Amino acid sequence: MPDTPEHGSAPTLRHLQQLMAQLLDGVILIDPAGTILDANAAALRMHGVDDVNDLGTTAEGYAERFALRDGDHKPLKHRQYPLFRLLAGDRFPDLIVEVAPAGEDEVRWVHQVRDVTMDVDGGEPDYLALVISDVSQRFDAEARFNAMFQANPAPAVVVRLSDQRIVRINAGFMALTGFGEEQVVGKTLFGLDLLGSLPDPTEVRQRLEAGEIVDQSQAELLTAAGARRLVLFAGQPIDVTQEDAMLLTFADLEPRREAEAALATSERHLQTIFEMAPVAMAVTRDADHRMVSINAAFRRLTGYAEDEAVGHSADELGLWEDADARAAIERDVAEGGSVRDCDARLMSKSDGPVDCLVSAETIGVQGAPCILWVYQDVTERRRSEADLADAIDEVMKDASWLSRSILDKLATLRRPEARAPTAELTPREREILDLICDDIDDTAIAARLGLSRNTVRNHVARLYAKIGVNRRSGAVVWGRERGMGTRSD
Repeated sequence: MPDTPEHGSAPTLRHLQQLMAQLLDGVILIDPAGTILDANAAALRMHGVDDVNDLGTTAEGYAERFALRDGDHKPLKHRQYPLFRLLAGDRFPDLIVEVAPAGEDEVRWVHQVRDVTMDVDGGEPDYLALVISDVSQRFDAEARFNAMFQANPAPAVVVRLSDQRIVRINAGFMALTGFGEEQVVGKTLFGLDLLGSLPDPTEVRQRLEAGEIVDQSQAELLTAAGARRLVLFAGQPIDVTQEDAMLLTFADLEPRREAEAALATSERHLQTIFEMAPVAMAVTRDADHRMVSINAAFRRLTGYAEDEAVGHSADELGLWEDADARAAIERDVAEGGSVRDCDARLMSKSDGPVDCLVSAETIGVQGAPCILWVYQDVTERRRSEADLADAIDEVMKDASWLSRSILDKLATLRRPEARAPTAELTPREREILDLICDDIDDTAIAARLGLSRNTVRNHVARLYAKIGVNRRSGAVVWGRERGMGTRSD
């Protein structure tokens, strides 16, 4: 490059060139007329060229070879290019520009440029320089962060550390709170009172201001409507933005709070129903079978007061007459989750034995596994049934004057579980059943009635089908319950 000793600048230019070669930052040196005098290797590399002439010999030539955009991706007019602003005397200590070869839309590099003015004799500037830092990687990382930040469905905001102002919010945050960007961005986090009901507001604020990690914590997040939503939030320092910042993320816990409130209301309603139920009920813990709640009907049935029963197991209270039966039902509940209408006898504290039908079901109470026990008092019913059975037995001791249909009905009353005939028995079938009940075998029946053995067997098979049994002993029980088998040979 030619020296210009007549202006006394050659030693200074060589000195500048030596300095420029040692710099990691790029430097483009121009004179006040707009001629590009030199550029170091770093500046060439940041423009993807190998020779200073490839930059263009003048500011106009540079503008023909490269297309520039501002930090918001808007195309710059030539007069807005840093070289032209430098020639116009503008100052720009830290200017962000996106650079691409002319004719290309895709950005190749992101430069942070600043101006430098130099003079030899203290008069008008002799040299002008652009000092360039390649911040492409940082901006690539920030672009990726912005894309992920906006695409992430989890609500989030970015807070600048220097003044605690919110600089970004994502779509998830706007959907959760109803805020628009204009209502939040630029406002301070604590000035908005965005986070309420913090467990330790002072510590959280200190950590945010210091750029330290904020562990997950519950808070109530302000919404555009003025209400607050329960959230789980956390803070993480980030270094992908141009300034030190904190990323705050939020998880919406309001549905959980609403579900818990609904559950609590439901449990209160169930507790009211439980207490008012006319049937004796108790709730025990699944783990140790200790009672956690008993209702008024249970207290009346057993004679135990609340403080006497709660906290104790049925075994400790001696509540069941047969502890083995109780243990068997508890095992059945553990294995199958429920039992229905099991016979049991409880020992009332004041009134003695109480016959019950016991049902049990595994339930959850405030998240803990428990068992709901239902005790239906059938003492009076059992006593009435026993009295009726005794009366029927007395009548059936001499039933010769009763018809067969009445005997069948009496037998059914005495034993409700006994099955009634599906059809009326024929006289021959009743005759054969009488003989069966007298323990006479098929061969003897055939001889007595003058029938073949096969005919007797056919009658017996039809008889079994009608009365619902499949063996001789069942027919004997069925018939004797109905007064049969009393004939003499």
